[in-house]
Amino acid sequence: MSEPLVYVGMDVAKATLDLHVPIGSRPRCRQFANTATGCRALVAWLQGLGSVQVVCEATGGYERAVVAALQSAGVAVSVVNARQVRDFARATGRLAKTDRIDAAVLAEYGAGVHPSVTPTPSVGQRQLAELVSRRQQVQQLRAAEHNRLEHLQHPALRRQLQRHLAVLDRQLEQLELWLRELVQAEPMLAQKVARLCLVVGVGSTTATVLLALVPELGTLNRRQAAALVGVAPFNRDSGPRRGRRVIAGGRAAARRALYMAALVAAFRNPRLRVFYQRLVGAGKPAKVALVAVMRKLIILLNRLLQDPTLQPA
Repeated sequence: MSEPLVYVGMDVAKATLDLHVPIGSRPRCRQFANTATGCRALVAWLQGLGSVQVVCEATGGYERAVVAALQSAGVAVSVVNARQVRDFARATGRLAKTDRIDAAVLAEYGAGVHPSVTPTPSVGQRQLAELVSRRQQVQQLRAAEHNRLEHLQHPALRRQLQRHLAVLDRQLEQLELWLRELVQAEPMLAQKVARLCLVVGVGSTTATVLLALVPELGTLNRRQAAALVGVAPFNRDSGPRRGRRVIAGGRAAARRALYMAALVAAFRNPRLRVFYQRLVGAGKPAKVALVAVMRKLIILLNRLLQDPTLQPA
């Protein structure tokens, strides 16, 4: 008989890791430092508990080191959406919020929802995600600085801002070069990029961004693929009322990249152009039709990675 799986809640802060283990009538609670030494001690402690699955929230980066340490040690870990956990806490009457309470809520969430184990990314996948994330940060910073330049009148300030923009341009060029070198050095990644680029409207940059932000692409069904980037329409019905379908949630950065590809595909891709024109001709607003193209596009890209023999029409 295999021992039962225990879901361990882990609240991640900048300096500390709070653990909640619901074993027996008195749960065990421990705190570790969010450092390399603390992560090693945490792994050793968890390995002595038997069959466990750690559940933690995505915290914008503070969880990466401990998640990598757990995955390297073979400990199952699920990185879950913080909003969903917060909604779960409210639904169970947990309105207070401390690190210990959050760890307990995460353990209950794991036991009730059974989240899937977060797959261990390869070194290349980690580097790709970091490069794409940094590229987006520089692009946003450049756009903000460019907007500020339009309103400056002081000559010295304008020159300073122009120099900063030139630095950001060079950084973008360097990041683009590093991304191309990484793709070329990873045969599997290069193959995926080439497959996605078969679709008219999808360039190498869009393909690289989607593979970095949606690493699950190629392993999903059509509904999951659409929902993951936030282009799946959700019903808003109640009784006889039929509300307007809206999209919600998903990964906003991936959706932005998909939007630019869909904008090109709606006018250049033979199949998607016909689909877009049919929707507009039926009276759909242009933006609604474009979101429908985005949904078709992400489903097609997902299928291309699933089926190596599939060719886009």
